[in-house]
Order: sequence, then C-alpha cells, then structure tokens
Amino acid sequence: MKINESPRSMKISIRPIQESDNASLSMIIKGVFVEFNAPKHGTVYSDPTTDNLFRFFQKDKSICWVGEINGQVMGCCGIYPTPGLDENCCELVKFYLIKESRGIGLGKQLMNQCEASAIDYGYQQIYIESMPEFETAVGMYEKAGYIRLTRAKGNSGHFGCSLFMIKNII
Repeated sequence: MKINESPRSMKISIRPIQESDNASLSMIIKGVFVEFNAPKHGTVYSDPTTDNLFRFFQKDKSICWVGEINGQVMGCCGIYPTPGLDENCCELVKFYLIKESRGIGLGKQLMNQCEASAIDYGYQQIYIESMPEFETAVGMYEKAGYIRLTRAKGNSGHFGCSLFMIKNII
C-alpha cells in the first residue's frame, strides 16, 4: 500500500488469523514496540506467544482478527480468556497496526469486530492492558467507552504494562 493512496481506492478487509500470518504479525507487533520505544521486557514484545499467534488463539472463546488493506496484512486484534479474569470477561489482546494503516478506520473496525465476537462468546466485559507509550491507542479506547482501572485484573504475565481499562459490552 502506498502511504498517499486515496482511502477510496483502499479495500479494507477483516478476517480470522491463519497460520501463515504468524511471521508477518510478529514483525508488525515488534515493529510497533520499536517505533514507539516501548518497553520490551514484560510485554507482548518478549511474550513467546507473539511468534505463533495462530496457535495462541486456538483456545476456546478466543479469536484473532487480521486487518488487511488491498490484500496486505496491516495488523491484528483479538480477544482472549486471560487466566484470572472473571468468566464473563475477556481481554482485548495483540492489537497492533503498522503506521501506514493508522487513522483510516482499520483499528476501529478491528476493535468493533472483537467486541462483536466477545458478545457472541457470551462475554459481558472486555479488559485491556497498555502503556503510556501507546497514548493514541489509549485515547481510542477511552473514546470507545473503556474506563481506566487503578490496577491490573487477571494474570496476563505482562508486568511491563501500567495502564488498565475495562468496558461493559452488554
């Protein structure tokens, strides 16, 4: 995709993750951490599941959606029943987009698809962990109705995260 391409000529599509997406999604996720100079230790960057997202999302009541523009993978977003969360709550996870695909609605479409999937799976809340380096994403979460919490919920293993949010979806 060309950066200066007209949004009308872009074909945005959302689809479930495939095993062949593993390498490109890992590269996208790790690239976002480098781009924003975000901590790597104790975050998704160093989480071994990041290199094999397809396998990670084979758990019941979880799904990862991949965003494409004109057939090119641009990022992903998923929901996952993180250990320690209430059974009616899932976590919004692995939500990362390459720079060229931000600001055109792809992120919003991915988040909306995840929320719809969460409702389909019977969840009532979605929890998010993030960090100050991803301030723009945190603003998007707040605009979408997520509220800040004072401490973590569940046991994601991502002790490098310092921002925690939740949203009631039903």
